[in-house]
Amino acid sequence: MGILFKRSLEGSGEPFFGCACCGTHLALYKHLRSTNFRGRTGTGFLFDKVVNITTGPSEDSVMTTGMHTIRIIYCIDCHENLGWRYEVAFEEDQKYKEGKFILEEALINKQADVDASADDDLGSPRPM
Repeated sequence: MGILFKRSLEGSGEPFFGCACCGTHLALYKHLRSTNFRGRTGTGFLFDKVVNITTGPSEDSVMTTGMHTIRIIYCIDCHENLGWRYEVAFEEDQKYKEGKFILEEALINKQADVDASADDDLGSPRPM
């Protein structure tokens, strides 16, 4: 199978999202574009950049906003289904989604960068 290479988001000084199943880092908070999406498990988050994923084959899907070509995305470590990537949006007003990712809220966790300094809205500072 080979060696698995994963990108770490710790040390960025920013909160990030990880896989709820195995904790693999997925996306920085600053790449979150919208929380106003629906997935199969409930709320979905739209991101413009995601790491440590693999994709399935392209498939056409009829969604509430019209026809899209998508690829299901999986965690590179535990292979959990995390959401999808928009490949093609057929409606003109939906073109902004192309190349972006939906991560389903129920399948990810927000994490603080524990190596980063100081107080933030995610909790109290770590004791030294």
